[in-house]
Amino acid sequence: MGIVEKFMTMEYGPAPEDPREALAWLDGHGRRFGHFIHGAWQAPAAGSYFETTDPSTGEKLATVAQGSAADVDSAVKAARAALPAWQSFTSHVRARYLYALARQVQKHSRWLAVLETLDNGKPIRESRDIDIPLVARHFYHHAGWAQLLEQEFPGYTACGVVGQIIPWNFPLLMLAWKIAPALATGNTVVLKPAEFTPLTALAFAQICQEVGLPAGVVNIITGDGSTGEALVKHPDVDKIAFTGSTEVGRAIRKATAQSHKKLSLELGGKSPFIIFEDADLDSAVEGLVDGIWFNQGQVCCAGSRLLMQESIADKLIGKIQDRMNALRIGLPLDKTIDIGAIVARVQLERIQRLVDQGVAEGATCWQPSIPVPSRGLYFPPTLLSNVHPASVVAQQEIFGPVLAAMTFRTPREAVELANNTVYGLAACVWSESINVSLHVAAQLKAGVVWVNCTNLFDAACGFGGYRESGYGREGGREGLLEYLEPAWFESAPPLHTRPLAIEQPPEQPTDFAAPPIDRTVKLYIGGKQTRPDSGYSFEVRGADGRLIGEAPLGNRKDIRNAVEAARKAEGWGKATAHSRAQVLYYVAENLSQRREEIASRLSAVAGKTLAEAEVSLGIERIFSYAAWADKYDGAVHNPPFRNVALAMKEPIGTVGVICPADAPLLGFLSLVMPAISTGNTVIAIPSEEYPLIASDLYQVFETSDLPDGVVNIVTGRTAELMKTLAEHDDVDAIWCFTDEPGAAAVKTLSIGNLKQVFTNEGRAIDWFDVKQGEGRWFLDHAVQVKNIWVPYGE
Repeated sequence: MGIVEKFMTMEYGPAPEDPREALAWLDGHGRRFGHFIHGAWQAPAAGSYFETTDPSTGEKLATVAQGSAADVDSAVKAARAALPAWQSFTSHVRARYLYALARQVQKHSRWLAVLETLDNGKPIRESRDIDIPLVARHFYHHAGWAQLLEQEFPGYTACGVVGQIIPWNFPLLMLAWKIAPALATGNTVVLKPAEFTPLTALAFAQICQEVGLPAGVVNIITGDGSTGEALVKHPDVDKIAFTGSTEVGRAIRKATAQSHKKLSLELGGKSPFIIFEDADLDSAVEGLVDGIWFNQGQVCCAGSRLLMQESIADKLIGKIQDRMNALRIGLPLDKTIDIGAIVARVQLERIQRLVDQGVAEGATCWQPSIPVPSRGLYFPPTLLSNVHPASVVAQQEIFGPVLAAMTFRTPREAVELANNTVYGLAACVWSESINVSLHVAAQLKAGVVWVNCTNLFDAACGFGGYRESGYGREGGREGLLEYLEPAWFESAPPLHTRPLAIEQPPEQPTDFAAPPIDRTVKLYIGGKQTRPDSGYSFEVRGADGRLIGEAPLGNRKDIRNAVEAARKAEGWGKATAHSRAQVLYYVAENLSQRREEIASRLSAVAGKTLAEAEVSLGIERIFSYAAWADKYDGAVHNPPFRNVALAMKEPIGTVGVICPADAPLLGFLSLVMPAISTGNTVIAIPSEEYPLIASDLYQVFETSDLPDGVVNIVTGRTAELMKTLAEHDDVDAIWCFTDEPGAAAVKTLSIGNLKQVFTNEGRAIDWFDVKQGEGRWFLDHAVQVKNIWVPYGE
């Protein structure tokens, strides 16, 4: 094509990236890779290998080791052996290693970008200009955290050996998201890259060698899902960090439930892209291109659901179609390409199957008339309009270049449609009105909200989801906490209590001949004292075996009623922190007025000295969380863009709390108070040993202006109530502080909606010790951080 013809057509000519350096690196390894264990390359124990190919051509790139349980065991042992020396280094020494990794990534940036594109199929512009610079940014940022760790996180220690499993959509960037904070906090790592895209992880292993990282600090094991399963189940792994599908995340949660492994999950999404009628439509369309066709739509936070205000729908669809006609799809190493290849045939077939199903359910499919390569794995950019909110393409993650479009009329309807999904990873809001944008952003159930921008990421800003998009964060201060735990907790002794045995409710009242008692204890649901649905009660005896009263025997229906009441009280989370603080101070004041009376009754089970201490410390604990209510707030991050990110600490929602058997009053207050001070509503199951404390507590709450439903108390057989609470899909988190079987049970029982779980792992906590029974550790588990990106700057 001549120069004049090019000028007339304005067609891009090809601009291929030279892959010779990346291919030479593959050839230098004989196109055959083992595992990277203890600082050296090792052949797989079983001698098994698999091929990785270029999805844009189908050509073989290399043969890679298939990891077995024996390989995983070898890597975990290497990480365990390296842990003491790595933790003995000063913070500065660890910071120097992370800094060296960042510099080396920059040094090899072009080679890494080309290798990533060859293995993954994404356009070279994306891997070169977005992925690799962010990889270096993460190591630089966490080198800083390593330097400041002891100052900023006093009293915390590393988890230990961390198993990390990453997906194929951002292979090297996901590696950096996980390895950088793990090393900065003093952990050692065994990482398994995705089966489809292992090459840049293996290149990173070479970089570890080049900077002299001590052997065993980072280990890379390649393989398929069975390799990941072996890593998850390995008994000597202290933490699992996983990014991938919600289905696999649920399986990992189940596999780790019986262990003490700390777990963070970054899972699927079905993110809404909301455009209001006053938005700059041309900017919004460009944002939409980045939101859904970036990386071929193979992005967990892709803006795959377009929600557009009805008044601009036709005009906006026209602009989107015009822009889609200008997209270029082709060989990923061509620098002029917008959309590259789909990572694997199985993924390509899934995309087509879901699109066909969406059309069968009534959607209209439109694709631009642009050339698509006949060789390789490609799928054209696709717009599905007239999509029903319940359609499979509006509910399921497609993970491809497919946009499902719907309309709304009002901001309220936009929020309802946006939240009409089990996911909650990210969202975009486009409006020239900052009032509308932030009003809507505050209501979205998503861990990240971009205002008039999309797909911005930075190491300083946490990323992670709500609901079935997982829990835990990557990046930022909150991401660092995923790899730390209180030092005292690591060495806490096991809790010795009687086992929780699930018992059936009695067919008749326990004891008709029981002596009369001076008061009738009831359940406390929705701000009212209520009788149990079962109509039964159970005996409560003192330390000397004497009958001191009876407590209501709550059941499944009582838990259901309590959850409904807690849901109706969600306005508590929208109240100002100052207002919540005032109510908590009032609770403490009223408890103080009844100090002697409550201590006298509690002494029957705890003894006079401990009972008085529990009440006194209980008052102090309420005061502490009243003080924290308006001080445990968020932050404003300053990423290297023309934006700020508002890191807002939001309540998780409805929290089920299973209180400890020991310290019935103090244990109750130590768990319930941090939850409600941060805006959550609670269904609490008090100590089965002394549930009569419920009567004293709800009488205090009733006189303290605590809104109805914020705290609900259901007494009964702990194991039975715990099971119902853990399985309830309208409960967002469950805190269980019982014995080890109880902690394991709630993890297993709560898999259905992947609710967040906070337990004592069956370890003893000294509730009388402020360092153990109070503070940020509890508050950190009571919130989830939403990062709202807002344009800012010159």
